Amino acid sequence: MAGRHIRIPSSGGSGEFDCYLALPPGDTKTPAVVLASAVHGVNDDIRGIADEFAAKGYIAAAPDLFWRTLPGPLPREDERAGQRSQPRMPVLKAGETDMADTLAMVRTLPLHNGKAASMGFCFGGPYAVIGPKRLGFDAGIGCHSTQMKDFLHEFDGLEKPVCLIWGDRDFAAPPEVLAAYTERAKRQPTLAVHVFPGVEHGYMMRENAKAWSPETYAFSMDKALAILQSLR
Repeated sequence: MAGRHIRIPSSGGSGEFDCYLALPPGDTKTPAVVLASAVHGVNDDIRGIADEFAAKGYIAAAPDLFWRTLPGPLPREDERAGQRSQPRMPVLKAGETDMADTLAMVRTLPLHNGKAASMGFCFGGPYAVIGPKRLGFDAGIGCHSTQMKDFLHEFDGLEKPVCLIWGDRDFAAPPEVLAAYTERAKRQPTLAVHVFPGVEHGYMMRENAKAWSPETYAFSMDKALAILQSLR
């Protein structure tokens, strides 16, 4: 089922931002997943993923993390998509407020059972750990996440489950990053890392014909659904 766009006031006091919200049918209380998009924003790919979660019985919300500079989705070939995500660390930091505000909105929904996971893609990947580490989320999922070398330390003391999935041909996840996370997962039971051979950056995005990987997409959704099921 298709979702709808809503507006969420920013707790930072600087305005409000757009959020795509997809609700499951029925009235059974259920967990939520908040999606942190790639640099292209809340486009058809992200909305489609949100709708898929809703069809499976979960609340899904996807905030516009770029509303402060250039809001809305941008075409894949638009150079401004990458530009608005820079400088990367300050933009990610600002987005923490948006992720937390979206979670606060979700918690007001009658359907919500009080549990939620953060799921990030590409630029949004770091929220897979930031969310459960300090934003109040109960779990995290990251797909072809970028900038992750700067977030390995966030797993210190983190006892909530996090699942990270990459392809070994991901230009944004060099071998040393994949090796560091694979080794970390060996000694941290709450961290699962999966690396798929021959899979490229952006494998979750149907609009990215070069990278789209139906098998890895299905695996990632199954892992996310398993985590959400554990939050029921």
